[in-house]
Amino acid sequence: MRPTLRQLQYLVAIADTGRFGEAAERMHVTQPSMSAQIADMESHLGAVLLERGRHGATLTPVGAEVVRRARLILAQVEELRAAASHADAQLRGRLRLGVLPSIGPYLLPESAKRLHSRFPDLRLAIREERTIDIDAHLADGRLDAGISTAKDHPSCHSLPLFQEDLWVCVSPEDELGQETGPIRLSKLKGKELLSLGYGHGLSVIVGELARKAGAHVSTEYEGTSLDAIRHMAVMGAGVAIVPSLYVASEVRWDQDLVARRLEHPGARRRISLIWRSTSPLAPQLELLADVLASVGKDVLSGLDS
Repeated sequence: MRPTLRQLQYLVAIADTGRFGEAAERMHVTQPSMSAQIADMESHLGAVLLERGRHGATLTPVGAEVVRRARLILAQVEELRAAASHADAQLRGRLRLGVLPSIGPYLLPESAKRLHSRFPDLRLAIREERTIDIDAHLADGRLDAGISTAKDHPSCHSLPLFQEDLWVCVSPEDELGQETGPIRLSKLKGKELLSLGYGHGLSVIVGELARKAGAHVSTEYEGTSLDAIRHMAVMGAGVAIVPSLYVASEVRWDQDLVARRLEHPGARRRISLIWRSTSPLAPQLELLADVLASVGKDVLSGLDS
């Protein structure tokens, strides 16, 4: 007997939560029923998938491999369902979207309004994730699409949405805040740059700019959000490097901060909508990309005003 799709869903839920009880609540079944289904699957596979203990359930090496394959199977089933329900090239149903935290709060509120008006039957399930996590969760089927930088997801299909320049943000007392207009990269020589931590594509760009400028990225502080590094810059802890969508949405209203565009070919990033090459949702995602690109253009136009 082969494992059922329901049993695979149970196993993945346990892997995600680490506990039978929480997994059972998530799947809307009783814990004894879930335990019995997992035991039945282990019996038919002839392998122990979970190590049960007082502090929860831990995957065995075999269990980890089964979960990896189970995610792929479940993703393919979802794509099969999506291919049927989206056959008329309209956006409806549930779409799981991953988005960079340096993008989501400044793009998605207005995007959600426009999407709801245009596609009232669409239900977005949004997760803010690092670049590396979006890539992993697209691959294992936890996400249907992502808003990220296409170059960081070479195995995915993509549609460009908009391009962002990077900006230097400093306190008004900093020497970089005394002038107006774009700032040359050479002006950052010897400076301590503030950026997001490991796993964020933005931190890779900032690290490369620091190398070219003769600056260094702060090892004392790695931000978890753009707001965090902005506030550190206000306190004089370094020079924050932030993208233009954030500047247009937040920084230009901050009287305690001076923002200047960084003048260098490497000080920019192209934001795209990305998805698995095997996904049947490409026609629908093109509709989504149209809305996201329009909102991005409108937000960034504020920097020209």
